[in-house]
Amino acid sequence: MKTTAMYSPYGWKARIGLIVPSTNTVNEPEFWRVAPDGVTIHTARALLLGPATEESYFKMAEAVNGAAEELATAEVDVVAYGCTSGSIICPLPELIKNMSDRVGKPAIATAGAVVAALRALGVTRIAVGTPYVDFVNESEKKFLEDYGFQVTSMQGLDLGHTQEERRGIGRVPPEVVYRLARAIDRPDAEAIFISCTNLATFDVIAEIEQELGKPVVTSNQSCIWACLRLLGIRTAIAGYGRLLQECLEPIDASSYAMAPKLVRAA
Repeated sequence: MKTTAMYSPYGWKARIGLIVPSTNTVNEPEFWRVAPDGVTIHTARALLLGPATEESYFKMAEAVNGAAEELATAEVDVVAYGCTSGSIICPLPELIKNMSDRVGKPAIATAGAVVAALRALGVTRIAVGTPYVDFVNESEKKFLEDYGFQVTSMQGLDLGHTQEERRGIGRVPPEVVYRLARAIDRPDAEAIFISCTNLATFDVIAEIEQELGKPVVTSNQSCIWACLRLLGIRTAIAGYGRLLQECLEPIDASSYAMAPKLVRAA
């Protein structure tokens, strides 16, 4: 191997490959906002058209495979599919395996990152806020329950009936996220989860945590956290919640695997 094969002027710690829905305009800026020195973000897009339907998510999952092949040529160290709803409605293990096989590196999808983040924080009872339509909310609630969490409350903004509404999620101001978090909080909720990689959350995570006295997990926050920890990068990042500042231990595939269901003895 020539010496130049080890060179990476900017991504000398790690290169993160990020696949986002083509309409998403928030995930990339939020990743770049907290990427540690020496970590770079390299993005590919998966075409997303029309209203939020199950069919649209599966079509986008097909495009993710091609996007992963493109990112492989950038020699990324990890690849992430930045779509929470897309990695809930489409089978999470299959999405991750398809990306990893094509890139030859570890892979994660946002739904898996959320599971790993909630487990790292040691919480099981969560209040959930989303921008989604009802069928996506219902799918997300079932997904979280299947992975061992109890949803104490859930509220969506009902955006996604048209493609313009899906794009509009990226225009929702952080102040709405703050109000949503206050609305969903319950005394028995151990954490707040704000879902969707196209929903801007980074400006209000720390303030919500301070006021409610419990950790806040968001889609983009948990996904870049998972990318860093999958690579064994323990950098603490202040100002964006306990997850990025305090949960520094590496993770692996077991961190977001579905726990085996208990079988009652006959």
